[in-house]
Amino acid sequence: MHVVIAPDSFKESLTSPEVAAALERGWLRGAPGSTCRRAPLADGGEGTVQALVEATGGRLETREVTGPLGEPVSAAFGVLGGPGPLTAVVEVAAATGLGLVPAEGRDAGRATSYGTGELVAAALDLGARRIVLGLGGSASTDGGAGLARALGVRLLDADGDEVGPGGLGLAGVASVDLSERHPGLEGCELVAACDVDNPLTGPRGAAAVFGPQKGAEPALVAELDAHLAGLAEVVARAGLPGDPDRAGAGAAGGIGFAVVALLGGSLRPGFEIVAEAVGLDALLEGADLVLTGEGCLDAQSLAGKTPVGVLRAAHARGVPVVAVGGSLGEGADELLDAGMTAVLSIAPGAVSLEQALADAEANLERVGRSLGALWAAARRP
Repeated sequence: MHVVIAPDSFKESLTSPEVAAALERGWLRGAPGSTCRRAPLADGGEGTVQALVEATGGRLETREVTGPLGEPVSAAFGVLGGPGPLTAVVEVAAATGLGLVPAEGRDAGRATSYGTGELVAAALDLGARRIVLGLGGSASTDGGAGLARALGVRLLDADGDEVGPGGLGLAGVASVDLSERHPGLEGCELVAACDVDNPLTGPRGAAAVFGPQKGAEPALVAELDAHLAGLAEVVARAGLPGDPDRAGAGAAGGIGFAVVALLGGSLRPGFEIVAEAVGLDALLEGADLVLTGEGCLDAQSLAGKTPVGVLRAAHARGVPVVAVGGSLGEGADELLDAGMTAVLSIAPGAVSLEQALADAEANLERVGRSLGALWAAARRP
């Protein structure tokens, strides 16, 4: 029996390699003699750097940068191995991540993406000619303004002064000046790896969908959405290429929009980038089953997340897929409608979030063992 284990990370708990290893241990207890191939994945969110560095034999570089609320944080980015021009991988979550801010201190209006821009600048200073920017897990809703400022872009108010930090700082933005943009961006391919397909504004936009989890009450969500729309209008007047309605423009609090409009980059589904690097297509050849998953399986999983990317790649080869999650959220059944063979929670019952995170590895092993035993029994003559 040939099983491919291709999960994403379980946010705030386990990396994707740790998830894959736990599922493999459990599966082999339930179905001894199976051949398991691990393919830890990511979709542009947390875990993208680790997945790509491990897949290419690269290295990590660490810098002290500006955290979401202005405090210094130590953050790493990846330098990939292999031939070709120097390629770096930067995660928004490393410098601007929601996990860097305690739940009681989250401030969607003030949080900035400046530190992510500092990491991109550090990669450029090393001579990177291609940068993959993993979007996802951000604490900010600033339309990528902080990121752009750290790379020399100036966002100005009507008096010609730079606007303030965070999404609330965009209130007075009237013009944009690219004349001092980091020279390393010229001739560097900047690709934003998106983990969602949301536009910049509107009911599916950065503020409306993700603002509440970043601490935004309804009134602040509406205010931030208006400020992001104002930024888009300024970009349009300047004749820059940003499209606020483009899928992925609202990723990471609007950083997806800024990458295209202010930094001359492009957007691409993050899953595709990582899947190519780890050779997922080759691993799926001859597979009998694929196990995938992420921390929470819900309707958002359908919007560019790893499990559905795995599902599409596997179904192209007629291979069934089972998804496991730390929890099942609203809309999880839609994954069954999309073609998943099964969608399972690893939680043993009603437990606190803290307990679920602490026991994730053991619960993955348990579920992996049960799945292995069930699959082996179903295949007996």
